[in-house]
Amino acid sequence: MGCKCKLTAVLILIGAAYVYIKLKRAPLEVPVIEEKWWATGPPREEDPTVRPFKINVPKEVIADLKRRLDTALPLQPPLEGVNQNYGINGELLGNIVDHWKTKYDWNKQQEFLNQFPQFQTKIQGLNIHFIHAKPKTVPQGVEVLPLLLIHGWPGSVREFYEIIPILTTPQKGRNFVFEVIAPSLPGYGFSDAAVRPGLNQAQIAQLFNKLMKRLKFDRFYAQGGDWGSAVSHDMAILYPENVIALHRNFCFAYEITNWKAYVGMYFPSLFFSEKEAAKIYPLSDAFNFIMLESGYLHIQATKPDTVGVALRESPVGLAAYIIEKFITWTDPQWKDLPDGGLTQKYTYDKLLDNVMIYWVTRSITTSARLYAEANSKSYRSLPLDKLPINVPAGCIRFSNELLYSSEVLLREQHPNLIHLSDAEGGHFAALEVPEVLAQDIIEFVGKVRTLPPKTNSKEL
Repeated sequence: MGCKCKLTAVLILIGAAYVYIKLKRAPLEVPVIEEKWWATGPPREEDPTVRPFKINVPKEVIADLKRRLDTALPLQPPLEGVNQNYGINGELLGNIVDHWKTKYDWNKQQEFLNQFPQFQTKIQGLNIHFIHAKPKTVPQGVEVLPLLLIHGWPGSVREFYEIIPILTTPQKGRNFVFEVIAPSLPGYGFSDAAVRPGLNQAQIAQLFNKLMKRLKFDRFYAQGGDWGSAVSHDMAILYPENVIALHRNFCFAYEITNWKAYVGMYFPSLFFSEKEAAKIYPLSDAFNFIMLESGYLHIQATKPDTVGVALRESPVGLAAYIIEKFITWTDPQWKDLPDGGLTQKYTYDKLLDNVMIYWVTRSITTSARLYAEANSKSYRSLPLDKLPINVPAGCIRFSNELLYSSEVLLREQHPNLIHLSDAEGGHFAALEVPEVLAQDIIEFVGKVRTLPPKTNSKEL
């Protein structure tokens, strides 16, 4: 009992000291992000041209892919009864590869991927690729709002092909509809990669803010999951005069709220409802899950180029590396299923579309480097994880998301959190449950548009 009392006293003192230091510390200032040239050679005058773009993969690239698939080594037989618990099962992967070789039609899928207008434009030396989809018809009295959609890893703009038609179609009872701008992250898919270190999520926020301005959108809505959540987070802090409001489907509390989670281990009722405490604690469960699912992160944050060698060489290896995430990140229970649960929410064609974007652009190594950049001293020295998001914010928490943040923690970092919802689904929400995510975005923006002018003085 005496030890427990001492521990309680120590925790109270730590909490009190933290609060005292936080109150006494000078307010942090929003950093200014240095503008850098990311292409080869010295900086040159920027070409502001926005050029139409179509995916047109050379036949030689597809022929080379077929050769590699046909000559791939036999897959390692899985251990008995492990399903997906050792990573993607060789039998499941074999079925996917067989579909790739015999049923997947790239010509048909390339036509599908070209259904939306796409463009490229150079920003700070890099060709940035983006989809720009507008409503086909706009009824009288309906406003068209710009919405920036940002994907993550190991995803691509392919995640948005089912949600874009919903967002660009006027909804009954709504006086607004979206035109969607969905860029490929630098180093992903059809966007150029940097030639020198430093292109972290804050620098990407700068690029994408410039992209929106180049498209004549000085004010816009932003939405993201995974890396898209991190980039849009930084955009809302760095450019609040441009970001009208922020919606995310991978919301998490940053460093400024950590102490509450630790103190809550012993006094959960101080901060959390009983329902939320049950999701947060024991922290060991969350820690064990993250350790189980984050091996890739440690590799990519430290040695992205090493793992990239193997993944650029083998399409089968690339498919295994990427598609495995669509199993456990959609539903961790799927790892106990022989088929990985994949066809419950996806099709092999959808999953292979995403893999193909990485393969035909040879972008797996450059995409992985973002983890190293986010873990670099140059990014960690920025106080962005310690600053609040002051623009109107909304979050949808999916039941199988990798991390869970309570309302208390979210509100501390989002003082203008006006929307919080919960839904069934996983990490790749735009691809898995596009209707659910789209309706949540629409509901959030509807709330933003009813805010008083002092809260959102330049509302569209």
